[in-house]
Amino acid sequence: MSSMIAIHHRREGFSTRWIQYCDEQAIPYTIVNCLDSSILEQLRNVDALLWHWHHENAAERLVARSIILAAESMGLLVFPNTDTCWHFDDKIAQKYLLEAIGAPLVPIRLFYQMDHALAWIAATSFPKVFKLRTGAGSSNVRLVKTQGQATALVKRAFGVGFSIIPGYHHDVAKRIHVARRRRDLFGAIRRLPATMKNIRRLSRSLGRERGYVYFQDFIPENHFDTRITIVGDRAFGFTRDVRPGDFRASGSGRIVYDVNRIQPRCIEIAFEVARKVKSQSMAFDFVNNIDGAPMILEVSYCYDAQAVFNCAGHWDSHLNWHDGSMWPQEAILIDLLAGIRQREQSQDIRSQIPSR
Repeated sequence: MSSMIAIHHRREGFSTRWIQYCDEQAIPYTIVNCLDSSILEQLRNVDALLWHWHHENAAERLVARSIILAAESMGLLVFPNTDTCWHFDDKIAQKYLLEAIGAPLVPIRLFYQMDHALAWIAATSFPKVFKLRTGAGSSNVRLVKTQGQATALVKRAFGVGFSIIPGYHHDVAKRIHVARRRRDLFGAIRRLPATMKNIRRLSRSLGRERGYVYFQDFIPENHFDTRITIVGDRAFGFTRDVRPGDFRASGSGRIVYDVNRIQPRCIEIAFEVARKVKSQSMAFDFVNNIDGAPMILEVSYCYDAQAVFNCAGHWDSHLNWHDGSMWPQEAILIDLLAGIRQREQSQDIRSQIPSR
């Protein structure tokens, strides 16, 4: 293939695997800097762009969607494309999108006026789950057990607001559990000063959330959630146990790779939603309602690639099982290359049609 792929390289993201795959398969590529003012000029002679942008990078958060849309306007194939990422790390956008297509979403109430929120609180039942529109791994998620707790959160939401980046004291038990699982407890302690400095930097650059309040119904009796990750015609699945003494599973690190735990309906819903919203790749978090039916908590185009790779195989959209681990980054790139080939073939066919 003579087509050129542009890759924005970020050490913590998907790009390392993309670069490795291109080197192994002799696929032409060039490294670009999507945060450079001349990025559109850098993209003039390429056919596709791969940019695994992240919500905790303030610059990427600011410009990624605009640059991606501009690249698409130039005729480039892009991952993530606009359909895949416009709602990324924005639970408010996800609510409206999923409701619009009739997806089974755990009910959410949003308020943009404090008096409306307080009136609802006085009439509703608890517990409820409070969330900010941004944040991953169960950060910025709280179980609200009383009317008083909800009222305090509402007043803060329409007052000083909330920091997007939780302090280092947030979820200390989770941090210790993850460090022990990785056998890196002393390393985590050694990196503590740098970590705290980074938290302060991110908190300043990303600002505060205010002017709205988001409550989601609490679905009890869920001892684990189900994570289904769609990449094209592939579905990877695992479950995550709820942390002891907590109600959250996301970010717990307590992953169980037992396919018997996964309801086929979760896979079907994930494929249906990804198809309807035209997403190249989307990770879904499911819990079961009181009738045992799966419901979506939230979605994301960003996810832990290692956790997906550790799956023993994947399902296709017909629910056929395919053995073997696969890096999602490679699946994304394979699909992008197929899109380039398909476009080239269409252009060749059109060029052979005589003009009238």
